[in-house]
Amino acid sequence: MKKQLIFSLALLTGLVFLLSNTYKTEGYKVGDVATDFKLKNIDGSMVSMADYKDAKGFIVIFSCNHCPFVIASEDRIVALDKKFSPKGYPVIAINSNDIVAYPDDSFENMKVRAKEKGFTFPYLVDETQEIAKKYGATKTPDVFILKKEKVNGVEKLIVKYTGSIDNSVRDETAVTETYAADAINALLKGKKVPLEATKSIGCSIKWKE
Repeated sequence: MKKQLIFSLALLTGLVFLLSNTYKTEGYKVGDVATDFKLKNIDGSMVSMADYKDAKGFIVIFSCNHCPFVIASEDRIVALDKKFSPKGYPVIAINSNDIVAYPDDSFENMKVRAKEKGFTFPYLVDETQEIAKKYGATKTPDVFILKKEKVNGVEKLIVKYTGSIDNSVRDETAVTETYAADAINALLKGKKVPLEATKSIGCSIKWKE
């Protein structure tokens, strides 16, 4: 009996430790109303989606500097912005990683990376990690495509797609399905997104302890 009690207490202690060090959320699903944000861009300005009066929607991508999955995807992210921003769907990249544990993802290094890669879109820092948690982002990169829609006469940001950019995050030459681009092309035509959710493949977001 005593051994059973000790084992139960050890198990409970381990569970509490795990829950206290892991952020778990289901986050937004397709059809949910997404929250706007006001986060610092690499140029020092504060950016929110409300600033984009003429946008039809957004390609929100949770990203960072150090993750090899992100590094392999950066050219594709730039290409998405160049193609779809003029059509009303700009990219907004957000870095939510804990910079104490991962200094490569610091604000100063974000500036350097954006300049090196010629980012054409805002690269924002989510210092409190509040936005990543609200959205339910778990990986880098993690994509949320939002569309502006009127709900009871009020404009809202509706989630239309979540998941990966395409079906080959690490190797662009092996891409055969372009999930994000297909979703936006469908929205631009007023059609239903063909594949509304896919699994995000990448590095885990580095949560603060």
